[in-house]
Amino acid sequence: MRKVYLDHSATTPVESAVVDAMIPYFTKIFGNPSSVHQFGREAKVAIEESREKIANFINAEPSEIIFTSGGTESDNFAIFGIAYSGLKRGKNHIITTQIEHHAVLDACLYLQKNGFDVTFLKVDSNGVVDPDDLKKAITPRTCLISVMHVNNEIGTIQPIDEIGKIAREYGIPFHTDAVQSFGKIDVNVKKLNVDLLSASAHKIYGPKGIGFLYVKKGIEIEKFHHGGSQEAGRRAGTESVPLIVGFAKAVEICSERMIKDYEHVKRLRDHMVEKIRDVFGELNEFLILNSPADKTIPYILNFSVNSAKIEIDADALIYGLDLRGVAVSNGSACTSGSLKPSHVIMALGRDKRTALASVRFSFGRGNSIEDVDYAVEKFFEVVKISAEKAIAK
Repeated sequence: MRKVYLDHSATTPVESAVVDAMIPYFTKIFGNPSSVHQFGREAKVAIEESREKIANFINAEPSEIIFTSGGTESDNFAIFGIAYSGLKRGKNHIITTQIEHHAVLDACLYLQKNGFDVTFLKVDSNGVVDPDDLKKAITPRTCLISVMHVNNEIGTIQPIDEIGKIAREYGIPFHTDAVQSFGKIDVNVKKLNVDLLSASAHKIYGPKGIGFLYVKKGIEIEKFHHGGSQEAGRRAGTESVPLIVGFAKAVEICSERMIKDYEHVKRLRDHMVEKIRDVFGELNEFLILNSPADKTIPYILNFSVNSAKIEIDADALIYGLDLRGVAVSNGSACTSGSLKPSHVIMALGRDKRTALASVRFSFGRGNSIEDVDYAVEKFFEVVKISAEKAIAK
């Protein structure tokens, strides 16, 4: 049976060149980067060289990059760090959106239970925030605005630069979760007008367990980890040199082939849309496209099965495809197995049953047109089985 991996938004395989770059730092250059002897200094140099590569990639200063354990920690660091810093000045209001990753949503909900007010902005039917709605939500107590750059379930690109200008106008720190955009499209912190930005290595063919938080110089943020003086005193804990080096290598590869990768996955996405239209025929009426091409990045393609036509849930879709060798998801890998409908799809205005019957295809470097053809054929088989049952009723 053919095996096709179309879940690159959940994670990506580590590039062999990334593994090669990391290996010496497990065995030969193993010193603690906080140590002052030569073993430690060698490790420290590797960290700082990596920091510079990553900073250059997003047009930041190396001192503005704080290494973390990944996207979730970076998001939490930004949310809690700015919230508690703002609280010292009597500000306890946060603005975010209804379709954020749970690393942002759950952090905001926690703060909401502990004395903060949180505004969750609605999105339109394409998943896009209206900057005017954000502007209306600002109060004198607003201490943070957090809007993700690219949505992890449907691929919607938010007007981050415009939102950033509004945040600057009001003097409010602005954070964006760029986990799904970093390394895929241009992420320039100055053009985006952001003060804080989260990213992770394992979405761009780097190792799991490493990410960073960009914090613009001059932004006051409370510590998230306490202990040693690592990361210029902002994030305690011995740095993982191999993972940091691997992250920088993955970024280096992205800088060389980001445009090529983008064009490749765009061909795959466009081909899948056309192939589904051809193969599904009359069954197209059962599908709802949640990722319109003009509003999203081509890396993600999300469909729902219209509950008004047939009843099918995500488990039937996901497991049905998996049994046929096709790996996909019904949204964020962090909520996989949940019986709750996707909060993102619900925010688009879909009903609960339709939201439950959603599937996300996400493309990567190693995918081919043949992979897409095979996936569409198996997708059709799974939906057809449910459609025939519905018609029989």
